[in-house]
Amino acid sequence: MTAKNNADPEDSPLGVLDDAASVDTAGIGILGGTAQVRVTLPAEEDDDLADDGVVDGEVGIDLIVDDVTLPAAPKPVLDAPRLDDVIDAVVVEEPVVADSVPEEPVPEEPVPAAEPAADLVAEEEAAARFLAKAGADRAEVPAAKPARAPQAPVQKETTMPEADDKPVASAHARPAPRTDVTLTAKRLGELGESARESADLLTSDRLLDPHRVAKPEPEGGWSHLLYTLSGRRLNIGDGRRARERKELTARIAAPLAGGARFVPVLSRKGGVGKTTVTALLGMALADAREDRVIAVDANPDRGTLADRVQRAQHGKSVRDLVRIRDDVRGFHDISAIVARDATRLDVLASDADPRVAEAFSDDDYRDVADVAAHYYSLVLTDTGTGIVHSVMSATLDLADQIVIVSGLSVDEARLASETLTWLESNGYAQQARDAIVVLNQSTPGTPLVRLGELQAHFASRARSVVRVPYDPQIAAGGTIVFANLLPETRKAARELAALLVEGLRAKAA
Repeated sequence: MTAKNNADPEDSPLGVLDDAASVDTAGIGILGGTAQVRVTLPAEEDDDLADDGVVDGEVGIDLIVDDVTLPAAPKPVLDAPRLDDVIDAVVVEEPVVADSVPEEPVPEEPVPAAEPAADLVAEEEAAARFLAKAGADRAEVPAAKPARAPQAPVQKETTMPEADDKPVASAHARPAPRTDVTLTAKRLGELGESARESADLLTSDRLLDPHRVAKPEPEGGWSHLLYTLSGRRLNIGDGRRARERKELTARIAAPLAGGARFVPVLSRKGGVGKTTVTALLGMALADAREDRVIAVDANPDRGTLADRVQRAQHGKSVRDLVRIRDDVRGFHDISAIVARDATRLDVLASDADPRVAEAFSDDDYRDVADVAAHYYSLVLTDTGTGIVHSVMSATLDLADQIVIVSGLSVDEARLASETLTWLESNGYAQQARDAIVVLNQSTPGTPLVRLGELQAHFASRARSVVRVPYDPQIAAGGTIVFANLLPETRKAARELAALLVEGLRAKAA
């Protein structure tokens, strides 16, 4: 502030600003009192102020107050301006010193309101002490100290509260720092075993809403009739027989974990239906399951298993598979040798020439079994008559489940029971206890033996007993068409297949 900025005293109602004492001192006359404010301005390319000890970027202010009359009343007089009102009008630009700025300004505690007169006196005394100290600091700074680089000025303005208001804190509180939430991702290997699910758990029963899934067309006489008469609007579900058939299919189609399973079908007497039971079991399995099933005719003396199924007349046999076992590169090599019926059962026939069949040995069967295990889940074996021929040793060594066939006569039942005894005595006791005994009725009419007594005997020695009723198509000795069998025959074959799968699954558990 310089003398050239002074105004005419008659034009200013607040006071007179004139030169006094020195170049950096001005006097302000206020209502009979005089207040002198000494302001030292930063030098701007002017060397005249260097002799006065003024350092660039610093401001010194001296305040001299004398004979200032303050109102004694509790409430300030609004007609006359106060000294602090005049000081508020003076804006001083002061550069910010980085060393003097605190890193974390702490908000001041709000001061309770006091009497108006005491507040004004305390504020004026504090301002006077601050300005006097600033002038003393200016005088102690040596003139030879190099000037700091000028920084961006920060405008300071002191606002005094009115008499009726509470004092306002001079520093504003900085908002609390934001606490960020750290997101972490786990890799698949870091999850616990209990928290991981395999794909087979995503079943339709779990994922689909049963209320939004349309029911399939019901099966059964009355259920389907009601569904048709109601215009396909009333669906009470399947009938009892349809439900039983679907439940049996689900038991047969249950998955089998692991590799191929070998199931030999044994009999110590010819003519009891061993080949027929092998064909029925294979058809029931292949008709309900999605994996591959094969039946191998390992009868050394001209078996008839291939004659019981619909097959291609290519003349291939088990001997051909033994020859190409080292050249098999895929399933197409196997499909050129086996025969397949309507249920998708593959059948590997035995040799038609008995003289060649005699050469089919234990090692040959193991070679066939090794190839079949690569492409099939279930391998059924139609063994020859008796249990001591050349192929029986390999058949029993590879067996996972054994099926024993008995006719409905006294001697046939006794031979079947002796087969279990032979197995128990020759190291196959566990296979004998887990075996399934099939009572096959090959003649019409009521059997002469008591079926109840026969079933009770074998139930005490084996795991399960199944009875296959007489069927004219089977008794004729021709090709078996599974869909044309009597319902009771198909049900017995499917029950045998379900028991076999359940036994294999129980061993794998």
